[in-house]
Amino acid sequence: MNASLSGLAAQFTELALAVLLAPLLTGWVNQCRAWLQNKSGPGLLQPYRLLGKLFQKEIVLATNASPLFRAAPYLIFGCLALAAAIVPTLGTDLPLNAAADAIALVGLLALARLFISLAGMDVGTAFGTLGARREMLVGFLAEPALLMVLFTASLISQSTSLATIVETLAHRDFVIYPSLAFAGVAFTMVSLAENARIPVDNPATHLELTMIHEAMILEYSGRHLAMVEWAASLKLFVYSCMGLALFFPWGVAGGGDWLGIVLALPALLAKLAVGGAALALIEIVSAKMRIFRAPEFLGTAFLLAVLALLVHVLLEG
Repeated sequence: MNASLSGLAAQFTELALAVLLAPLLTGWVNQCRAWLQNKSGPGLLQPYRLLGKLFQKEIVLATNASPLFRAAPYLIFGCLALAAAIVPTLGTDLPLNAAADAIALVGLLALARLFISLAGMDVGTAFGTLGARREMLVGFLAEPALLMVLFTASLISQSTSLATIVETLAHRDFVIYPSLAFAGVAFTMVSLAENARIPVDNPATHLELTMIHEAMILEYSGRHLAMVEWAASLKLFVYSCMGLALFFPWGVAGGGDWLGIVLALPALLAKLAVGGAALALIEIVSAKMRIFRAPEFLGTAFLLAVLALLVHVLLEG
């Protein structure tokens, strides 16, 4: 009973840290982008200030908004919070790590995309519908590539459980897997597309003809907009932690003990800081592509993921 309560407490701690640190990761990426452009950034805590301001504002709803439009921000946030709890960021012996695998994680991310797309089309505005169609296009092309990346890692560990994958890569004999190099490039491309980052989308622009994420949330305000923006930061955090779990799993505690989790926290923060700076660098050296080039971009990611699968079967199997 004590072990069960300890596991639940550790799981809650991991989830709380994900929810609280997600805006900080977004602020860190924005700060690094500003530094690389020789500009004065808005500060690390700007996302928190923005969320606080939005929570205090009044909600303005369209007259034809349905109950789905009102509930979508909370459903999106809930899906991404549950996804963050599945990814082993601090320990591998937590309740939800064993209850869900990588396929369930992709399903939760797809469910969040479905809700935000339906909310974008609910009011019937032209830009909301345009953004929803683009979001579904990106998701339709990105999900197969993400699944191939996860299948490559699952073949190495003989399991689709992310906890088992981390245990295999981090806590067993060190082995170099060439397939993970191809999978890492494919995952990076998918992560950029899924999080509406350059070169697929530009999170710093509000030009309706080019944006994807912003076009779907133009009709939101107040706490609804705050929840959607918080969920977007949480999605970036989930993908960052997923990449760390697959390709840089060192530092994650092998069990659910508190000492291992406490020691894993500084390693997680350090890896997120390096990953956020790398993301900012990629965005600085890349140019925003036309939306019609997105299928080529994600098609390349899918081919690299399949190549990673073939390299593992032919050379490492």
